[in-house]
Amino acid sequence: MAWGWGENFIASDQLALLPVTRRFIFLEEGDIAEVTRRSVVIFDKSGAEVKRQEIESNLQYDAGDKGIYRHYMQKEIFEQPNAIKNTLTGRISHGEVDLSELGPNANEMLAQVEHIQIVACGTSYNSGMVSRYWFEALAGVPCDVEIASEFRYRKSAVRRNSLMITLSQSGETADTLAALRLSKELGYLGSLAICNVPGSSLVRESDLALMTKAGTEIGVASTKAFTTQLTVLLMLVAKLARLKGQDASIEHDIVHGLQALPNRIEQMLSQDKRIEQLAERFSDKHHALFLGRGDQYPIAMEGALKLKEISYIHAEAYAAGELKHGPLALIDAEMPVIVVAPNNELLEKLKSNIEEVRARGGELYVFADGEAGFNGSDNMHIIEMPHVEETIAPIFYTVPLQLLAYHVALIKGTDVDQPRNLAKSVTVE
Repeated sequence: MAWGWGENFIASDQLALLPVTRRFIFLEEGDIAEVTRRSVVIFDKSGAEVKRQEIESNLQYDAGDKGIYRHYMQKEIFEQPNAIKNTLTGRISHGEVDLSELGPNANEMLAQVEHIQIVACGTSYNSGMVSRYWFEALAGVPCDVEIASEFRYRKSAVRRNSLMITLSQSGETADTLAALRLSKELGYLGSLAICNVPGSSLVRESDLALMTKAGTEIGVASTKAFTTQLTVLLMLVAKLARLKGQDASIEHDIVHGLQALPNRIEQMLSQDKRIEQLAERFSDKHHALFLGRGDQYPIAMEGALKLKEISYIHAEAYAAGELKHGPLALIDAEMPVIVVAPNNELLEKLKSNIEEVRARGGELYVFADGEAGFNGSDNMHIIEMPHVEETIAPIFYTVPLQLLAYHVALIKGTDVDQPRNLAKSVTVE
Protein backbone atom coordinates (compact mmCIF):
# COMPACT_ATOMS: atom_id res chain seq x y z
CA MET A 1 0.00 0.00 0.00
CA ALA A 2 1.22 3.53 -0.68
CA TRP A 3 0.09 6.94 0.47
CA GLY A 4 -0.21 9.87 -1.90
CA TRP A 5 -1.67 13.36 -1.61
CA GLY A 6 -5.42 13.02 -2.08
CA GLU A 7 -4.85 9.55 -3.53
CA ASN A 8 -3.74 6.11 -2.32
CA PHE A 9 -2.32 3.14 -4.20
CA ILE A 10 -2.13 -0.65 -4.19
CA ALA A 11 0.59 -2.69 -5.90
CA SER A 12 2.42 -5.99 -5.56
CA ASP A 13 5.85 -4.32 -5.65
CA GLN A 14 7.26 -1.02 -4.38
CA LEU A 15 8.90 -0.40 -7.75
CA ALA A 16 5.54 0.11 -9.45
CA LEU A 17 4.71 3.01 -7.13
CA LEU A 18 8.04 4.83 -6.83
CA PRO A 19 7.15 7.33 -9.58
CA VAL A 20 4.24 8.63 -7.47
CA THR A 21 5.18 8.15 -3.80
CA ARG A 22 7.80 6.87 -1.36
CA ARG A 23 5.45 6.38 1.62
CA PHE A 24 4.49 2.72 2.06
CA ILE A 25 2.70 0.40 4.44
CA PHE A 26 3.00 -3.36 4.14
CA LEU A 27 -0.02 -5.56 4.64
CA GLU A 28 0.47 -8.72 6.68
CA GLU A 29 -0.83 -12.19 5.87
CA GLY A 30 -4.65 -12.18 6.07
CA ASP A 31 -5.05 -8.38 6.15
CA ILE A 32 -7.95 -6.74 4.34
CA ALA A 33 -7.68 -3.08 3.34
CA GLU A 34 -10.49 -0.68 2.50
CA VAL A 35 -8.96 1.95 0.24
CA THR A 36 -10.42 5.23 -0.97
CA ARG A 37 -8.65 8.27 -2.34
CA ARG A 38 -8.84 9.88 1.11
CA SER A 39 -8.32 7.01 3.52
CA VAL A 40 -6.99 3.51 4.13
CA VAL A 41 -8.56 1.29 6.78
CA ILE A 42 -6.92 -2.07 7.52
CA PHE A 43 -8.46 -5.11 9.21
CA ASP A 44 -6.46 -8.13 10.34
CA LYS A 45 -7.50 -11.73 9.68
CA SER A 46 -9.72 -11.74 12.77
CA GLY A 47 -11.62 -8.69 11.47
CA ALA A 48 -10.20 -6.23 13.98
CA GLU A 49 -9.17 -2.80 12.73
CA VAL A 50 -5.39 -2.37 12.99
CA LYS A 51 -2.68 0.16 12.22
CA ARG A 52 0.34 -0.87 10.19
CA GLN A 53 3.61 1.02 10.38
CA GLU A 54 4.24 3.56 7.63
CA ILE A 55 7.70 3.35 6.07
CA GLU A 56 9.34 5.95 3.88
CA SER A 57 11.35 4.10 1.26
CA ASN A 58 14.86 5.24 0.41
CA LEU A 59 14.63 3.60 -3.00
CA GLN A 60 15.11 6.00 -5.89
CA TYR A 61 13.36 5.76 -9.22
CA ASP A 62 16.66 6.62 -10.84
CA ALA A 63 16.28 4.15 -13.68
CA GLY A 64 13.34 5.98 -15.25
CA ASP A 65 15.57 7.67 -17.82
CA LYS A 66 17.20 5.38 -20.37
CA GLY A 67 19.76 8.07 -21.18
CA ILE A 68 21.91 7.06 -24.14
CA TYR A 69 20.54 3.52 -24.17
CA ARG A 70 17.80 2.09 -26.34
CA HIS A 71 16.34 -0.20 -23.67
CA TYR A 72 16.36 -0.51 -19.90
CA MET A 73 17.94 -3.94 -20.22
CA GLN A 74 20.85 -2.54 -22.23
CA LYS A 75 21.28 0.25 -19.67
CA GLU A 76 21.21 -2.23 -16.80
CA ILE A 77 23.82 -4.46 -18.46
CA PHE A 78 26.18 -1.50 -18.74
CA GLU A 79 25.43 -0.39 -15.18
CA GLN A 80 26.84 -3.62 -13.76
CA PRO A 81 30.36 -2.36 -12.95
CA ASN A 82 28.88 0.43 -10.82
CA ALA A 83 26.22 -1.85 -9.34
CA ILE A 84 28.93 -4.26 -8.18
CA LYS A 85 31.03 -1.38 -6.81
CA ASN A 86 28.00 -0.16 -4.85
CA THR A 87 27.34 -3.67 -3.54
CA LEU A 88 30.95 -3.93 -2.32
CA THR A 89 31.03 -0.45 -0.75
CA GLY A 90 31.36 -0.61 3.03
CA ARG A 91 31.65 -4.40 2.99
CA ILE A 92 35.40 -4.83 2.59
CA SER A 93 37.72 -3.56 5.29
CA HIS A 94 41.47 -4.17 5.71
CA GLY A 95 41.40 -6.97 3.15
CA GLU A 96 38.51 -8.81 4.81
CA VAL A 97 34.79 -9.07 4.13
CA ASP A 98 32.81 -7.01 6.65
CA LEU A 99 29.15 -8.03 6.96
CA SER A 100 28.58 -6.42 10.35
CA GLU A 101 25.28 -5.09 8.95
CA LEU A 102 23.88 -8.55 9.73
CA GLY A 103 23.83 -7.58 13.39
CA PRO A 104 25.59 -8.60 16.61
CA ASN A 105 24.13 -12.12 16.77
CA ALA A 106 24.86 -13.15 13.18
CA ASN A 107 28.33 -14.57 13.81
CA GLU A 108 26.99 -16.89 16.48
CA MET A 109 24.36 -18.26 14.09
CA LEU A 110 26.69 -18.51 11.09
CA ALA A 111 29.38 -20.28 13.12
CA GLN A 112 26.87 -23.06 13.84
CA VAL A 113 25.96 -23.62 10.19
CA GLU A 114 26.66 -27.19 9.03
CA HIS A 115 24.52 -27.11 5.90
CA ILE A 116 22.96 -24.53 3.60
CA GLN A 117 19.63 -24.86 1.82
CA ILE A 118 19.09 -22.30 -0.94
CA VAL A 119 15.62 -21.74 -2.34
CA ALA A 120 14.84 -19.45 -5.27
CA CYS A 121 13.13 -19.13 -8.66
CA GLY A 122 14.28 -18.31 -12.19
CA THR A 123 17.46 -16.28 -12.46
CA SER A 124 17.86 -16.29 -8.67
CA TYR A 125 17.87 -20.09 -8.76
CA ASN A 126 20.77 -19.96 -11.21
CA SER A 127 22.75 -17.70 -8.87
CA GLY A 128 22.08 -20.16 -6.07
CA MET A 129 23.41 -22.97 -8.25
CA VAL A 130 26.66 -21.07 -8.80
CA SER A 131 27.05 -20.40 -5.08
CA ARG A 132 26.68 -24.10 -4.27
CA TYR A 133 30.09 -24.67 -5.86
CA TRP A 134 31.54 -21.82 -3.80
CA PHE A 135 30.04 -22.80 -0.44
CA GLU A 136 31.30 -26.36 -0.76
CA ALA A 137 34.71 -25.79 -2.39
CA LEU A 138 35.73 -22.61 -0.56
CA ALA A 139 33.89 -22.63 2.78
CA GLY A 140 33.61 -26.41 3.18
CA VAL A 141 29.88 -26.21 3.91
CA PRO A 142 27.51 -28.68 2.16
CA CYS A 143 24.87 -26.85 0.12
CA ASP A 144 21.67 -27.83 -1.67
CA VAL A 145 19.72 -25.62 -4.07
CA GLU A 146 16.07 -26.09 -4.93
CA ILE A 147 13.41 -24.35 -6.98
CA ALA A 148 10.99 -22.76 -4.53
CA SER A 149 7.86 -24.12 -6.18
CA GLU A 150 9.27 -27.65 -5.79
CA PHE A 151 10.64 -27.22 -2.27
CA ARG A 152 7.34 -26.09 -0.78
CA TYR A 153 5.36 -29.07 -2.10
CA ARG A 154 7.52 -31.98 -1.05
CA LYS A 155 8.49 -33.59 2.22
CA SER A 156 12.13 -32.80 2.83
CA ALA A 157 14.56 -33.92 5.49
CA VAL A 158 16.07 -30.98 7.33
CA ARG A 159 19.76 -31.41 8.05
CA ARG A 160 21.25 -30.49 11.41
CA ASN A 161 22.05 -26.77 11.78
CA SER A 162 20.86 -25.97 8.27
CA LEU A 163 20.64 -22.32 7.23
CA MET A 164 17.83 -21.37 4.85
CA ILE A 165 18.98 -18.82 2.26
CA THR A 166 16.35 -17.27 0.00
CA LEU A 167 17.20 -15.28 -3.11
CA SER A 168 14.88 -12.81 -4.84
CA GLN A 169 15.31 -9.53 -6.69
CA SER A 170 11.95 -8.15 -5.58
CA GLY A 171 11.54 -9.90 -2.25
CA GLU A 172 7.92 -10.57 -3.16
CA THR A 173 8.22 -13.81 -5.17
CA ALA A 174 5.24 -15.88 -4.02
CA ASP A 175 6.83 -19.34 -4.08
CA THR A 176 10.03 -18.15 -2.39
CA LEU A 177 8.05 -16.43 0.37
CA ALA A 178 5.99 -19.59 0.88
CA ALA A 179 9.19 -21.66 1.10
CA LEU A 180 10.62 -19.27 3.71
CA ARG A 181 7.45 -19.54 5.80
CA LEU A 182 7.54 -23.33 5.52
CA SER A 183 11.16 -23.39 6.67
CA LYS A 184 10.14 -21.73 9.94
CA GLU A 185 7.87 -24.71 10.64
CA LEU A 186 10.51 -27.29 9.69
CA GLY A 187 13.14 -26.32 12.24
CA TYR A 188 15.89 -24.66 10.22
CA LEU A 189 18.67 -22.99 12.20
CA GLY A 190 17.65 -19.63 10.78
CA SER A 191 16.94 -17.75 7.57
CA LEU A 192 18.92 -15.28 5.50
CA ALA A 193 17.47 -13.30 2.60
CA ILE A 194 19.50 -11.84 -0.24
CA CYS A 195 17.36 -9.24 -1.95
CA ASN A 196 17.42 -5.99 -3.93
CA VAL A 197 14.45 -4.28 -2.23
CA PRO A 198 14.76 -3.09 1.38
CA GLY A 199 11.55 -3.50 3.34
CA SER A 200 10.21 -6.23 1.04
CA SER A 201 8.30 -9.17 2.50
CA LEU A 202 11.27 -11.52 2.20
CA VAL A 203 13.55 -9.13 4.07
CA ARG A 204 11.01 -8.40 6.81
CA GLU A 205 10.27 -12.08 7.44
CA SER A 206 13.88 -13.37 7.48
CA ASP A 207 16.16 -13.53 10.51
CA LEU A 208 19.04 -11.98 8.57
CA ALA A 209 19.19 -10.04 5.32
CA LEU A 210 21.87 -8.85 2.93
CA MET A 211 20.89 -6.28 0.34
CA THR A 212 22.21 -6.25 -3.18
CA LYS A 213 22.72 -2.64 -4.18
CA ALA A 214 21.94 -2.98 -7.85
CA GLY A 215 19.61 0.00 -7.92
CA THR A 216 16.21 -0.11 -9.55
CA GLU A 217 15.98 -2.82 -12.21
CA ILE A 218 13.16 -2.25 -14.70
CA GLY A 219 13.87 -4.77 -17.46
CA VAL A 220 11.95 -7.99 -16.86
CA ALA A 221 15.01 -10.09 -17.74
CA SER A 222 17.29 -9.70 -14.72
CA THR A 223 20.88 -8.60 -15.33
CA LYS A 224 22.50 -6.44 -12.66
CA ALA A 225 20.37 -8.00 -9.91
CA PHE A 226 21.86 -11.39 -10.86
CA THR A 227 25.50 -10.29 -10.83
CA THR A 228 25.08 -8.38 -7.56
CA GLN A 229 23.38 -11.43 -6.01
CA LEU A 230 26.46 -13.45 -6.92
CA THR A 231 28.68 -10.70 -5.50
CA VAL A 232 26.86 -10.83 -2.15
CA LEU A 233 26.89 -14.63 -2.12
CA LEU A 234 30.64 -14.70 -2.71
CA MET A 235 31.17 -12.27 0.18
CA LEU A 236 29.05 -14.54 2.38
CA VAL A 237 31.20 -17.50 1.30
CA ALA A 238 34.31 -15.58 2.37
CA LYS A 239 32.79 -14.82 5.77
CA LEU A 240 31.77 -18.44 6.32
CA ALA A 241 35.19 -19.68 5.22
CA ARG A 242 36.77 -17.50 7.92
CA LEU A 243 34.28 -18.62 10.59
CA LYS A 244 34.93 -22.26 9.64
CA GLY A 245 38.69 -21.87 9.98
CA GLN A 246 39.53 -22.25 6.29
CA ASP A 247 42.88 -21.02 5.01
CA ALA A 248 43.08 -17.20 5.06
CA SER A 249 44.18 -17.23 1.41
CA ILE A 250 40.61 -18.16 0.40
CA GLU A 251 39.17 -14.90 1.72
CA HIS A 252 42.15 -12.98 0.35
CA ASP A 253 41.58 -14.38 -3.16
CA ILE A 254 37.84 -13.65 -3.00
CA VAL A 255 38.39 -10.06 -1.86
CA HIS A 256 41.09 -9.49 -4.49
CA GLY A 257 38.87 -10.92 -7.22
CA LEU A 258 35.80 -8.92 -6.22
CA GLN A 259 37.74 -5.67 -6.06
CA ALA A 260 39.05 -6.29 -9.59
CA LEU A 261 35.68 -7.38 -10.98
CA PRO A 262 34.14 -4.00 -11.96
CA ASN A 263 37.17 -3.10 -14.09
CA ARG A 264 37.23 -6.56 -15.68
CA ILE A 265 33.57 -6.17 -16.69
CA GLU A 266 34.29 -2.69 -18.08
CA GLN A 267 36.96 -4.28 -20.27
CA MET A 268 34.58 -6.99 -21.42
CA LEU A 269 31.84 -4.50 -22.34
CA SER A 270 34.16 -3.13 -25.02
CA GLN A 271 33.42 -6.38 -26.91
CA ASP A 272 29.81 -5.26 -27.39
CA LYS A 273 30.16 -4.58 -31.13
CA ARG A 274 31.81 -7.94 -31.75
CA ILE A 275 28.98 -9.72 -29.92
CA GLU A 276 26.43 -7.68 -31.88
CA GLN A 277 27.98 -8.89 -35.15
CA LEU A 278 27.78 -12.52 -34.05
CA ALA A 279 24.16 -12.06 -33.00
CA GLU A 280 23.27 -11.52 -36.66
CA ARG A 281 23.89 -15.23 -37.23
CA PHE A 282 21.25 -16.13 -34.63
CA SER A 283 18.31 -14.17 -35.99
CA ASP A 284 16.90 -17.04 -38.07
CA LYS A 285 17.62 -19.83 -35.57
CA HIS A 286 14.91 -21.65 -33.65
CA HIS A 287 17.08 -23.45 -31.09
CA ALA A 288 20.37 -22.97 -29.25
CA LEU A 289 22.52 -25.05 -26.92
CA PHE A 290 24.63 -23.60 -24.09
CA LEU A 291 27.51 -25.54 -22.54
CA GLY A 292 29.62 -25.03 -19.43
CA ARG A 293 31.56 -27.06 -16.89
CA GLY A 294 31.83 -26.75 -13.13
CA ASP A 295 30.60 -23.42 -11.80
CA GLN A 296 30.15 -22.27 -15.40
CA TYR A 297 27.34 -24.78 -15.94
CA PRO A 298 24.82 -22.59 -14.06
CA ILE A 299 26.11 -19.63 -16.09
CA ALA A 300 25.25 -21.59 -19.24
CA MET A 301 21.79 -22.10 -17.68
CA GLU A 302 21.48 -18.36 -17.13
CA GLY A 303 22.60 -17.63 -20.69
CA ALA A 304 19.98 -20.01 -22.07
CA LEU A 305 17.31 -18.45 -19.86
CA LYS A 306 18.16 -14.93 -21.05
CA LEU A 307 18.03 -15.96 -24.70
CA LYS A 308 14.65 -17.67 -24.40
CA GLU A 309 13.18 -14.89 -22.23
CA ILE A 310 13.76 -12.01 -24.60
CA SER A 311 14.36 -13.50 -28.08
CA TYR A 312 11.83 -16.38 -27.81
CA ILE A 313 14.45 -18.79 -29.18
CA HIS A 314 14.24 -22.20 -27.54
CA ALA A 315 17.49 -22.65 -25.64
CA GLU A 316 18.81 -25.38 -23.37
CA ALA A 317 21.89 -25.59 -21.18
CA TYR A 318 23.89 -28.70 -20.39
CA ALA A 319 26.97 -29.57 -18.42
CA ALA A 320 29.42 -30.12 -21.28
CA GLY A 321 30.31 -33.59 -20.00
CA GLU A 322 26.71 -34.65 -20.64
CA LEU A 323 26.93 -34.24 -24.43
CA LYS A 324 27.31 -37.96 -25.08
CA HIS A 325 24.28 -38.70 -22.92
CA GLY A 326 21.73 -37.22 -25.32
CA PRO A 327 22.31 -33.63 -26.46
CA LEU A 328 24.87 -34.66 -29.10
CA ALA A 329 21.95 -36.02 -31.14
CA LEU A 330 20.75 -32.44 -31.63
CA ILE A 331 23.97 -31.17 -33.19
CA ASP A 332 23.92 -30.14 -36.83
CA ALA A 333 24.73 -27.02 -38.86
CA GLU A 334 21.48 -25.38 -37.74
CA MET A 335 22.18 -25.73 -34.01
CA PRO A 336 24.30 -22.88 -32.62
CA VAL A 337 26.31 -23.99 -29.59
CA ILE A 338 27.45 -21.34 -27.10
CA VAL A 339 30.31 -22.26 -24.76
CA VAL A 340 31.81 -20.43 -21.77
CA ALA A 341 35.49 -21.31 -21.50
CA PRO A 342 37.56 -19.73 -18.72
CA ASN A 343 41.15 -20.87 -18.32
CA ASN A 344 40.80 -23.32 -15.43
CA GLU A 345 41.50 -26.96 -14.56
CA LEU A 346 38.52 -28.12 -16.64
CA LEU A 347 39.67 -26.40 -19.84
CA GLU A 348 41.17 -29.47 -21.54
CA LYS A 349 38.03 -31.50 -20.82
CA LEU A 350 35.96 -28.67 -22.27
CA LYS A 351 38.11 -28.52 -25.40
CA SER A 352 37.42 -32.21 -25.92
CA ASN A 353 33.67 -31.52 -25.71
CA ILE A 354 34.04 -28.68 -28.20
CA GLU A 355 35.77 -31.01 -30.65
CA GLU A 356 32.83 -33.41 -30.36
CA VAL A 357 30.54 -30.61 -31.54
CA ARG A 358 32.89 -29.53 -34.35
CA ALA A 359 33.18 -33.09 -35.64
CA ARG A 360 29.40 -33.18 -36.11
CA GLY A 361 29.14 -29.91 -38.00
CA GLY A 362 27.85 -27.74 -35.17
CA GLU A 363 28.49 -24.00 -35.25
CA LEU A 364 30.31 -22.89 -32.10
CA TYR A 365 30.44 -19.55 -30.33
CA VAL A 366 33.12 -19.74 -27.64
CA PHE A 367 33.53 -17.03 -25.02
CA ALA A 368 37.10 -17.91 -24.08
CA ASP A 369 39.85 -16.63 -21.85
CA GLY A 370 42.48 -15.03 -24.08
CA GLU A 371 45.08 -17.33 -22.51
CA ALA A 372 43.10 -20.51 -23.23
CA GLY A 373 44.73 -21.15 -26.62
CA PHE A 374 41.65 -21.39 -28.87
CA ASN A 375 41.92 -20.93 -32.64
CA GLY A 376 38.88 -19.92 -34.61
CA SER A 377 37.64 -21.50 -37.85
CA ASP A 378 34.68 -21.21 -40.21
CA ASN A 379 32.37 -22.97 -37.79
CA MET A 380 34.02 -21.88 -34.53
CA HIS A 381 33.85 -18.22 -33.55
CA ILE A 382 36.11 -17.19 -30.65
CA ILE A 383 35.22 -14.17 -28.56
CA GLU A 384 38.32 -13.48 -26.49
CA MET A 385 37.75 -12.42 -22.90
CA PRO A 386 40.31 -10.82 -20.58
CA HIS A 387 41.78 -13.19 -18.03
CA VAL A 388 39.96 -13.13 -14.69
CA GLU A 389 40.53 -14.77 -11.32
CA GLU A 390 38.84 -18.16 -11.04
CA THR A 391 36.66 -17.14 -8.09
CA ILE A 392 34.93 -14.34 -10.01
CA ALA A 393 34.81 -16.05 -13.42
CA PRO A 394 31.12 -17.09 -13.13
CA ILE A 395 30.06 -13.49 -12.48
CA PHE A 396 32.24 -12.18 -15.29
CA TYR A 397 31.15 -14.68 -17.95
CA THR A 398 27.49 -13.89 -17.32
CA VAL A 399 27.80 -10.48 -18.94
CA PRO A 400 28.71 -11.47 -22.54
CA LEU A 401 25.80 -13.93 -22.53
CA GLN A 402 23.48 -11.09 -21.49
CA LEU A 403 24.78 -8.99 -24.38
CA LEU A 404 24.32 -11.85 -26.82
CA ALA A 405 20.70 -12.36 -25.77
CA TYR A 406 20.05 -8.62 -25.95
CA HIS A 407 21.39 -8.21 -29.49
CA VAL A 408 19.62 -11.31 -30.79
CA ALA A 409 16.32 -10.00 -29.39
CA LEU A 410 16.99 -6.59 -30.93
CA ILE A 411 17.53 -8.12 -34.37
CA LYS A 412 14.39 -10.23 -34.03
CA GLY A 413 12.37 -7.17 -33.01
CA THR A 414 10.94 -8.54 -29.77
CA ASP A 415 9.95 -6.41 -26.77
CA VAL A 416 13.25 -6.53 -24.91
CA ASP A 417 12.14 -4.85 -21.69
CA GLN A 418 8.72 -6.47 -21.43
CA PRO A 419 8.83 -9.89 -23.10
CA ARG A 420 5.52 -11.58 -23.72
CA ASN A 421 3.79 -13.50 -20.94
CA LEU A 422 6.34 -12.49 -18.27
CA ALA A 423 6.28 -10.15 -15.27
CA LYS A 424 9.07 -8.50 -13.29
CA SER A 425 7.76 -9.63 -9.90
CA VAL A 426 6.02 -13.01 -9.81
CA THR A 427 3.67 -12.50 -6.87
CA VAL A 428 1.28 -15.36 -7.71
CA GLU A 429 1.87 -19.11 -7.85
